[in-house]
Amino acid sequence: MVQWHTKSRKKTSGGKRTTVRRCDKKKAWMGGLPANTKTSETSEQEIKTKQGRGSKLKKRTIQTKYVNVVDKKTGKVQKLEIIAVKENNANRLFARSNITTKGAIIRVKSGNTEKLAKVTNRPGQDGNVNAELTE
Repeated sequence: MVQWHTKSRKKTSGGKRTTVRRCDKKKAWMGGLPANTKTSETSEQEIKTKQGRGSKLKKRTIQTKYVNVVDKKTGKVQKLEIIAVKENNANRLFARSNITTKGAIIRVKSGNTEKLAKVTNRPGQDGNVNAELTE
């Protein structure tokens, strides 16, 4: 189902609002559904391409197993495996479902140890998952 990003035609008092915009619905005001990037069990990464406004193409990550993690102390970037989502402030049910969004704390496997990393990008719009190590 499509989400329309417009004001309601009713006021909070219950009265009718006469002019919201120049017309009722326009394709540019139409929103989409969230990508809800999940942690996959297999090694395949599923990416869908969505056409944006104009000739813009957005790559939406649907499933992923790996994350690009930067260590701020050393400045090195590693490709690590995602174990699970520990917490997600966007929605507390996302942690149970292993859904990754910006700001989520994820557990990653680095060698034999597990480390925590914070997601710094929006995987539903970038096509990959980037994170930085936390302590």
